[in-house]
Amino acid sequence: MIQDNEIQSKVSPFAMRKNEIKVFDGKDGYVSMNQILAKINSGVINDIHFKIIELINEFDFLTSRQLLQLLKINEVQIKDQGALNRKLDQLMKNKIITRYYFKNDDGMSDYRIYCLEKMGKYILTSREIQSTWQPSDVAKPIEIIKKKLSANQLLIAYMTKVKGFKSYKNKPELTAKTLGKKFKAGLTITIEYESKDINFIYESIRRENSWEKKLADRLLYYRDFYKNFVSGDSGFALPPQLVLICEDTKHMAEVFKEIFVNKLEIQGVNIYYTTDLLQNEESMQKTLSAFAEQDGKYKLINLNAKLLA
Repeated sequence: MIQDNEIQSKVSPFAMRKNEIKVFDGKDGYVSMNQILAKINSGVINDIHFKIIELINEFDFLTSRQLLQLLKINEVQIKDQGALNRKLDQLMKNKIITRYYFKNDDGMSDYRIYCLEKMGKYILTSREIQSTWQPSDVAKPIEIIKKKLSANQLLIAYMTKVKGFKSYKNKPELTAKTLGKKFKAGLTITIEYESKDINFIYESIRRENSWEKKLADRLLYYRDFYKNFVSGDSGFALPPQLVLICEDTKHMAEVFKEIFVNKLEIQGVNIYYTTDLLQNEESMQKTLSAFAEQDGKYKLINLNAKLLA
């Protein structure tokens, strides 16, 4: 598997591209539950397969590289990417998971996205593992999938590179009390630093159609959440730090401009920014930035976040 610091790409693989479509790359045909049970009983589908299914269920969408990284973090013994790909093919042939790739004017993506199929949910349910999968999940648009993939990659980077990494939660539920709305953030991460728990909320922003309006709508929820925050809300003792994951440095400036021009700032909250490719750095200590006013102009300031070392 190629290491993060060996990746030479200058454009995020999870950035939106013009005229992009999602293409089915799974297996057609019908497989019965009895056929799957026979393969489970004979050991053809084993504990490693089950762990793969559980991870895909937890993260919704994963690339094969992300899956291999997560398996290694979970200390699952698997030889290499080729061995994992063979197990993924077995699961696809049995309609337990499925696969897609993206295609645009410049060609197809160099990675595949894996997600759960109906049989996968049946297997998880039989093992008393909760799954919120529903048939409409496979119809989710590209921007939602790429937001999830970018958040996944950030989480994996923190899990493997931040000494104080403590815990995470995918799609945590927050409450906008005044608006009377519950909404799900992208990801929360807890870092232990100097014997204290520091919480971060990460929200992935993509250059999708009408992304500016969607950003504004999202920030209204966050503004409500922070304005009415009291200790204990959504399990936080103190207000968590909000971080926006952008496609690139230029996108960070575009996002900040939308927030500033449309007066979407959150009182008392200094929003931090990062990008997809910054997660490939050897250390996460200098991957966060914030905009600050200097000499009458706002400039992007790189932060030295020692707690992310």
